[in-house]
Amino acid sequence: MDSARDHWRLMMNNWLSRLTSCRKHRKGRPVLGGLLLGWFLTFAAAAAPVTLNLKDADINALVESMSVLTGKNFIVDPRVKGRVTIISSKPMDERELYEVFLAVLGVHGFAAVPSGNTVKIVPAAGAKQESIPTVDGRRVIEADQIVTRIIQVQNVSVAQIVPILRPLIPPQGHLAAYTPTNVLIVSDTAANVERVASIIGRIDLASNEEIEIVPLRHAPASEIVRVLGTLEQNKVKGDQAPVGTPPRMVADERTNSILLSGDKSSRVRLRTLISHLDTPVSSSGNTQVVYLRYAKAKDLVNVLQGVSKSLSNEASLNTPAGGPGGQGAPPPGGGSSGGGGLVDIQADEATNSLVITAPPELIQSLRTVIAQLDVRRAQVLVEAIIAEISAEKTAELGVQWGVGGNNAIGFTNFDVGNNSLANVLGVGRNVRSAIIDDNSVLSSTLDGIPKGLQLGVGGSGFGLLLSALAKDAGTNVLSTPTVVTLDNEEAEIVVGQNVPFVTGTYTTSTTSTPNTSNNNNNSGLQSGGPFQTIERQDVGITLKVKPQINEGNAVKLEIAQEVSNVVPTATAATQGPTTNKRSIKTKVLVENGQVLVLGGLIDETRSESAQKVPVLGDVPVVGNLFKYRDTNRLKRNLMVFLHPVILRDPAQSTLYTSDKYSYIRDQQLAARQRDTDFLLPGEQSPLLKLEQEVQRQGTVLNIPPPVRPAPPPTAERAEKPVERLQEPAVSAPAPTAPPPRPAADAESAEFGFGNR
Repeated sequence: MDSARDHWRLMMNNWLSRLTSCRKHRKGRPVLGGLLLGWFLTFAAAAAPVTLNLKDADINALVESMSVLTGKNFIVDPRVKGRVTIISSKPMDERELYEVFLAVLGVHGFAAVPSGNTVKIVPAAGAKQESIPTVDGRRVIEADQIVTRIIQVQNVSVAQIVPILRPLIPPQGHLAAYTPTNVLIVSDTAANVERVASIIGRIDLASNEEIEIVPLRHAPASEIVRVLGTLEQNKVKGDQAPVGTPPRMVADERTNSILLSGDKSSRVRLRTLISHLDTPVSSSGNTQVVYLRYAKAKDLVNVLQGVSKSLSNEASLNTPAGGPGGQGAPPPGGGSSGGGGLVDIQADEATNSLVITAPPELIQSLRTVIAQLDVRRAQVLVEAIIAEISAEKTAELGVQWGVGGNNAIGFTNFDVGNNSLANVLGVGRNVRSAIIDDNSVLSSTLDGIPKGLQLGVGGSGFGLLLSALAKDAGTNVLSTPTVVTLDNEEAEIVVGQNVPFVTGTYTTSTTSTPNTSNNNNNSGLQSGGPFQTIERQDVGITLKVKPQINEGNAVKLEIAQEVSNVVPTATAATQGPTTNKRSIKTKVLVENGQVLVLGGLIDETRSESAQKVPVLGDVPVVGNLFKYRDTNRLKRNLMVFLHPVILRDPAQSTLYTSDKYSYIRDQQLAARQRDTDFLLPGEQSPLLKLEQEVQRQGTVLNIPPPVRPAPPPTAERAEKPVERLQEPAVSAPAPTAPPPRPAADAESAEFGFGNR
């Protein structure tokens, strides 16, 4: 056996010398391949370890020979070129030769990538993009084989490990972190991947960091964290920088406690410092001034006093009665270490601030409450839309007769006010005498003539009066009172007149000295002149509103809406004026920016009356000469709508202000174009300035106004007459009931309509 090995060794040395000489020949590569093939076949037949030495051999010939030896199929990338040198002094078997082959490929920048039954020889830079095998660490594989391994990290964040491992991965390798599952993906040679996994195993150790909560009794948590944070920062900057992760501290102001995170030694050290700092102050309390931004200081005093009582009682219950070192004894000054000492809260209206005297822990709690109450409150723009359309038609027609003589007199005097034959004929005589005698009393005499056509004919013993009146009136009123108020604050706007109303009439009586010179029994009482008591009331449009913004965009509104006007009547001089009143008082819930109907009335009435002479008035055709007929029809539509808008920030307030400002200015411009004052040709009507001129700052908030539902009315629209209601075909429709009015749950609502 030894002689056979010596024989094959001698043959291989002879072939190796010939391999080296093949470089000088032009067709050295085929010769080299044939020599290597013969050598490996001979070696395989011998099945004995071999000492391999190659010098400047073609790498492709080495791949071909390795295919014959291992029985593997190789696919060589065209970019795989070069010459290799192998120096070995130790015999190697088949497995060791393949490992040497993979190492040679790696040294020259190539890699072997298994793919099914074949092995791809490709440049190492692109090997990670091939179908390289994925291993889990338990499978034995060649050290220079390109593999991919997914490493699960348990205790450390992969984002912290990647910068540490990046220098250990060659450029042709790959290292990536997947943070959702905290894993690392490594692609490189099996040996390097195993080395990286070993390093991760030493880093990925369970930490002794824990989180603990340290409650405080006296000092504010935020102040303690600030002091300790400054101390730790100075240690990090100095020579005593801590080893490992520095401790972290977070203040929880709600429970007045500190959350500590770090290793055990750091937490023990910080806990000791906190216990020394969390001690009661020498006095029973201290005084601080808290300046408010939005809330009113006077309104917060009662709230804070109630909160301080509750906090003081809770602190007194949590304070231990005694203990080692006399902790249960009150501190000097008569206060209570548990927060039950003297608490005094005063409001300074001049500076809108609060002056608080209380223990430190109580002041910190009160400051937290103040910060939550002193916030910018939203505003609500409430626009009430009142639309009223009414139409009235009246027709009167009648004939009156009069006959007089020496023995008898007769009239047909119907109950139509001043439309009587006697009155009209009397006024006619007065008019005649006024024209002939004195024109100065003509105007006062004509005031007694009733409206309409009054035609009278008569003689010495006969008279006739024909009365005819037709009235057609229509109104179309649209008013939109608008008011802006804070959340939960009542606002009121009144647009109208302050009208006097007579509330009482009195007659005074005076006492005088009795007269004894005559026989008259005078009691001494004399009546004085009468006088009246007058009360002035607002007549016009009144809007009272108190909004409450709920969670989201809903607004609860307490609304009191009233529209009133004075009606001219004949009894106004003696009994006072009569007013038409339309009022709504309710509570509703409406979404922000939505339009909601508050209430209304749809009313239609028709009245007919006839006065006639019995028997004569019933005669066909001729009976109309002995009748007086009056027909009246009134149709009225009244609706009140509501449009609230929440203004949460200054930008929204500026938006709606700009819209209203521009609308009024457009109306003034339209009115100025219609003005034709020939008496003062150089004068112009007043006009608002441009919005940019109103701003006093250098920058102007340029917010485009919102698109209105309809453009501002022009001159043509303003001069267009009001369209009247058309007469329905029905003769006497019944009045319809008012539409239902919305109201909030369990809330009362009131609606009124009529005369006063």
